[in-house]
Amino acid sequence: MAKRKKEEFSATKAVKANARERVGQPKPARVVDDTPRTGRKVKHKETLERVIEQGE
Repeated sequence: MAKRKKEEFSATKAVKANARERVGQPKPARVVDDTPRTGRKVKHKETLERVIEQGE
């Protein structure tokens, strides 16, 4: 039977475990809506000349 590998001390894990004991588990993250966007927004405002041209 193989020997168990000795775990090295990790300060980060120790701090997080201590915080979980005192405060409790963090709330689970919110699910991000995966609905695709409908179209792109206009990057630049239309110039007055183009608005006039489209009106004619």
